[in-house]
Amino acid sequence: MDLLAIDVKGLFKRFGDLVALDGIDLSIRRGECVGLLGPNGAGKTTTLEILEGLQVPTAGEVRVLGRAWATDADALRQRVGLALQETRLVDLLTVRETVELFASFYARPLPVDEAIARVHLEEKARARVGTLSGGQRQRLAVAVALVGDPELLFLDEPTTGLDPQSRRALWDVVAGLKARGCTVVLTTHYMEEAEVLCDRLIIIDRGRVIARGTPQEMIASLGAGQVIELEAEPAPSDARLSEVPSVVAVQRQDGRLLLRVGELHRALPAVLREVEGVGGTLRHLSTRRPTLDDVFLGLTGRSLRDEKEKAA
Repeated sequence: MDLLAIDVKGLFKRFGDLVALDGIDLSIRRGECVGLLGPNGAGKTTTLEILEGLQVPTAGEVRVLGRAWATDADALRQRVGLALQETRLVDLLTVRETVELFASFYARPLPVDEAIARVHLEEKARARVGTLSGGQRQRLAVAVALVGDPELLFLDEPTTGLDPQSRRALWDVVAGLKARGCTVVLTTHYMEEAEVLCDRLIIIDRGRVIARGTPQEMIASLGAGQVIELEAEPAPSDARLSEVPSVVAVQRQDGRLLLRVGELHRALPAVLREVEGVGGTLRHLSTRRPTLDDVFLGLTGRSLRDEKEKAA
C-alpha cells in the first residue's frame, strides 16, 4: 500500500491571466493531520478543491490515495470525505434521517448510529436539523463527511464562527479520527487549533509553499525564546530596536511593536532604555512565548488573527 495519502508534484492553476497556484509540491502521509494555512487569496482553498476533485489543475500531477481524479473519480468518492466551511442541510430532516440519506451514497458506509456517536450527537438523533445550534450543525456536517468511513477527510475551516466550547467539541472529534488512523487535511484561521490538532503545517502564500514542518519546528525556526509586546508614545524606531542585544526581529501590528528576542533578561532592560531615550510614555508592555501567529506574521506580514476576522 502506498504510504502517501496525497502526493502532488508541480501543481499549477490559472484562472485566465491570474496564477492561483505556482508549482506546489505536497506529500501527506497516511494517518497524518496536516493543516493548510495561508492569507486570504493565497491559494489554499484552490489547492484543497483540487485535492477534493472539485477543480481541475492547469498542470501538475495529483495522486490521492494512489489514484487520480481524472481516471478514478468514482472509486475515490467512496474513500474520501469532506466537510465544507458551511454545509447546507435540510432543516426539516432529523439528524438520523440526514445521516441515513448520505450513508445511502456509499457502498460500505458506517452504521448510522456509529457515525452519529462519533460526533457526540446521540441525544440529538431525533431532533430536526433546523433546531440545532451552530456547533451541533458543524458536528453533523462532519458526521455526514465520515459516514462513508473515509480513509481521507478534508475539513475546510471546520470551526469558524463557533463558540469556544463548540470548537473544542469538534477538536475532540478530529482527535478521535486521528486515533483511528484517518488522514485529515484541514484549513483553519485559528492558530491554537492548528497547533493542537496538526502533526504538520504547510503555509501557502501567493500560490507557493513558503514553509512546512511541525508546529514545534516552525516556532523554533523563529530563533526566539520570548516575544516582547510594546506600545509607547513616541516609540523608538525599528532600526534602533533592531540593534538592541538579543533582539532577533522587530515588527509592528495593530499599533504595537512585537520584538522577538533570544534572551529576555538582556533585551528587556535595553528596550526600556530605548523608550526612555526618546522620551516615550509606556502604554503597554507584556512578554510571552512565541506562537504560530508569530511564525505566520513573520512569513507573510499578516497574522492568523487578521485573516480569521476577514473570513468571519
